[in-house]
Amino acid sequence: MKAMVYHGPNDVRYESKPDPDLHHPDDVILRITCSAICGSDIHLYHGFVPDTRVGHTFGHEFTGIVEEAGPGVRHLARGDRVVVPFNISCGTCFYCERDLFGMCENSNPNSEIASGVFGYSHTTGGYDGGQAEYVRVPFADVGPFKIPEDMEDEDVLLLSDVFPTGYQAAEMGGIEEGDTVVVFGCGPVGLLAQKSALLMGAGRVIAVDGVPYRLDFARVYNGAETVDFRDHADPVRHLKELTDGRGPDVVIDAVGLEADGSPMHDFLGRLLKLEAGAATVIEWAIHTVRKGGTVVLIGVYGPPWNLVPIGTAMNKGLTFRMAQCNTRRYMPHLLEHIREGRVDARGIISHRMPLSEVASAYRMFGERTDECRKVVMYPSH
Repeated sequence: MKAMVYHGPNDVRYESKPDPDLHHPDDVILRITCSAICGSDIHLYHGFVPDTRVGHTFGHEFTGIVEEAGPGVRHLARGDRVVVPFNISCGTCFYCERDLFGMCENSNPNSEIASGVFGYSHTTGGYDGGQAEYVRVPFADVGPFKIPEDMEDEDVLLLSDVFPTGYQAAEMGGIEEGDTVVVFGCGPVGLLAQKSALLMGAGRVIAVDGVPYRLDFARVYNGAETVDFRDHADPVRHLKELTDGRGPDVVIDAVGLEADGSPMHDFLGRLLKLEAGAATVIEWAIHTVRKGGTVVLIGVYGPPWNLVPIGTAMNKGLTFRMAQCNTRRYMPHLLEHIREGRVDARGIISHRMPLSEVASAYRMFGERTDECRKVVMYPSH
């Protein structure tokens, strides 16, 4: 088959590799119909995530058609169309029984920090991803979600990760009617965190980014107030001035470890790699949120540590919520938001390309050229 293949930082290629096969009775093989590039794929692409191995295929946001099913699979059959959660979950362990699918202990038993994840670092199990013509899906009766016949793949593709992740971020914020919410980041997850905050009753949503076209889209897509942090010597002070000097009720970090805005964190995390990326937004979030407020971390951070002002957080009495998304838990509910027209998930997509142009797609998304928000790729088969 043809697939995206990683050859080191900033080097991905379209190459041949062996077709996947069934390893366990509850596996299925999917023929990929479309796959997307996620912002967290860019962290891999730039070399910031430990144990990302040459030869690996990325991609944890994809839809497909069941090509082959193992003898233990009960709920899927050849020809079924599905969208697949990014995390791999067994459905029976301590965590899965509590709907904490992002913490499954059987899909990644050699690590205590995450479940298995498609197409990510080997710290999450080393499973090949869906930026390919075919992919193996373990525990196929648990994760894959059948696509309704009246819906197209692009309608539901973002149920694989970014919509549930944005929604869980807003949910973890404990948003109450009329709350003010600041969301750092206007990528796909940030946009859908903003949308979800509004669905949950936020009175104001303030979107912060440093890329003008992303801020423009946040205003149009969500009606958000916007702040370009590059226009302010002290973004924290400006955000406090916008919120009566007190700060917002909830701050969501939808940026993660490649945040711009702090020379210190850039130097320590992105150049010397003495901390796990640039923790700029965590620091800003702690200083921005009001006393007694909530900080939500949904942007990706890797091990082992980050330099953050935890003493300030303690003395302000802050609540921290953070997690990899428990994707499968949210998919049925969020499908209804899409079906009823409350959320236009496919409206996030800005570029559609053949999988054969994967190197150009990564370069464009990583460099934020051509007003790129979200790239969806299609295999040729």
